[in-house]
Amino acid sequence: MVTLLGGALPLAAAQSEERSGVVHTNSVEALQLASWVTASRDNDDRPFIVIDKVTAEVLIFDSTGVLQGITPALLGIAKGDDATPGIGDKELSEIGPAEKTTPAGRFFARLGPAKGDQTVLWVDFNTSVALHAVVTKNPSEHRLERLESPTPSDNRITFGCINVPATFFEEVVRPIFGGGGGMVYILPESKFLIEVFPAFDMFAPPIERTAQTIPVDG
Repeated sequence: MVTLLGGALPLAAAQSEERSGVVHTNSVEALQLASWVTASRDNDDRPFIVIDKVTAEVLIFDSTGVLQGITPALLGIAKGDDATPGIGDKELSEIGPAEKTTPAGRFFARLGPAKGDQTVLWVDFNTSVALHAVVTKNPSEHRLERLESPTPSDNRITFGCINVPATFFEEVVRPIFGGGGGMVYILPESKFLIEVFPAFDMFAPPIERTAQTIPVDG
């Protein structure tokens, strides 16, 4: 169990690849936000996901704040926290390099259909941002290799969507979010956290982005 923001956040990585009794994450900020979400019930008693673009990690929690899994992710090529106005109406070929951002913010997300007869978690339908299984149509992009690499430095490759391993999407995301959706919190990388999440009570100590080893309950 790890204690954050003055409250206890139970962690149980049932779907994690870790089987040694601990879960590893590089995102202290994601855990602090998750602790606040649970304590304040900002998730409206729904499951929720926290995405850290700097560490390229996705953390998924059930409605009570218990961690269900952690995975690396691929994100938008361009750094930034805002979507270009009207980008959801553009064809992929019309989107410029600077527009390929994964926007920061709080979103209500639902599973739904997408092109190619696939199911995705629509994070922001208006800007066409979704979380889905990794796309491997273009071998030259090496998306699977990017997901498996040990650092987040090569995880920026998408048009703005969040790509996760296919097994993680099918075995973790779909079952947890299939009962009516949930919340997705995408941390900023250019703005201050308080700019994106004004209700977040910033009384935590200064954040240092160092690897954390988290004991797991059970």
